[in-house]
Amino acid sequence: MFTDKVHIYLKGGDGGAGCMSFRREAHVPKGGPDGGDGGHGGNVILKADGSVSSLIEYRYKHHFKAERGTHGKGSRMHGARGEDLVLKVPIGTVVREYNEETKETGELIADLTHEGEQVVVAEGGMGGRGNIHFVTSTRRAPTFAELGEPAKEMWVELEMKLMADAALVGMPSVGKSSIIARISAARPKIADYPFTTLVPNLGVVRGDEYDFVVADVPGLIEGAHEGKGLGHEFLRHIERTAIIVHVIDMTGSYEGRDPVEDYHIINRELELYAKELADRPRIVVANKCDMPGIEGKLRELEAAVREDAIKAAGGNEYADSVAEAKVYRVSALTGMGIDSMVDALGSKVHELREAAKEAAASDVQYDQVWEHARSARDKRINVRKLSEGVFRVEGVQIERMVVQTDWENEEAMAFLQHRFDRLGLEKLLLKAGAVDGDEIRIVGRAFNFETSEHEDMFEELDI
Repeated sequence: MFTDKVHIYLKGGDGGAGCMSFRREAHVPKGGPDGGDGGHGGNVILKADGSVSSLIEYRYKHHFKAERGTHGKGSRMHGARGEDLVLKVPIGTVVREYNEETKETGELIADLTHEGEQVVVAEGGMGGRGNIHFVTSTRRAPTFAELGEPAKEMWVELEMKLMADAALVGMPSVGKSSIIARISAARPKIADYPFTTLVPNLGVVRGDEYDFVVADVPGLIEGAHEGKGLGHEFLRHIERTAIIVHVIDMTGSYEGRDPVEDYHIINRELELYAKELADRPRIVVANKCDMPGIEGKLRELEAAVREDAIKAAGGNEYADSVAEAKVYRVSALTGMGIDSMVDALGSKVHELREAAKEAAASDVQYDQVWEHARSARDKRINVRKLSEGVFRVEGVQIERMVVQTDWENEEAMAFLQHRFDRLGLEKLLLKAGAVDGDEIRIVGRAFNFETSEHEDMFEELDI
């Protein structure tokens, strides 16, 4: 089964709790704090792997979770880090945020187009720090430690787009599957009725000089850019290819279609689906040229291809691109013209590969970009007024601080107050209109707001 779009839930491992402990040995009076740190939770990583050909593994299993970190212990014994969970996906997988409730996709996380490229999607929680970290000149024996941080969790959409050098496109039953079977070892289903091919087929072509990968994309129809037929499901696979091979049935198939009109219809569909596809390098292949009575249509098609090339060249009929705009006459049945088409296609693919090498040096490092964007987003603090005298504070970083605090420990609460001061939370609340005595909610906790003129900024409420 070919699966090219799935939605999965990912959760990193929770961080282990730090330890509150003091050194206890014979002949060592008043031993200092020695509580170890909790281990970090494991990350969930998506990694492009050439041995994976589809997303079928994620069709039925949708929830994945990394290992949690273990708790710290006394004698400065730190907890073990949770093991990362590495999920293999096909090369060419696009990863986006996904909202399971609204069924809408969000920001792009990564576009994994190279073997071994990976991105951390659900980061494991940080391990809580042991009490050895909270010693100061005035706090010689801290009696608190941090709890482990909950891991990040999210739904993502995985969308696979084929990674092929060339894509065979055209109307249904024009002979795309027959051509890929002729030029490669691929053995797609071939029959004389529309939509025989329901999923894209990949084949490796061994040319005299160059090898390349070609994709047989299921047939398109007029209106495919709007999703008619299976338009959207197939058109997205063309976005990856370096060159488009436009296959046309010169006999008009059993429907008696006009080959030149077919040529224009497919070109329009590609342009309407994605504007950049209109400028994608392409060659035109006239199939079934072994049949009699098609010479007139061949000349009309060649004229149409040349006319389009002149338009693309800004009216310069002597441009190199116009000279290259030829129609390759082939027959997938007899093999006529196949070798010359393969040689031309191989040369063009090689040329495009060489041109792409320079761009490859500046490829986006998604792990760094995504982490940078996520880190900036995590530090944001938003204060919302829920009702008169009630405010909610939101933000990944500040919520994490609240969750990691041991609420049964007064020293831990005082340390949290200090962290709030460093974040400038009081100024944000005052700017939002909070006054003394207002209720401030963070995650599942509620506090009475007191400005810094008072002894404590927050006094916890029972809710």
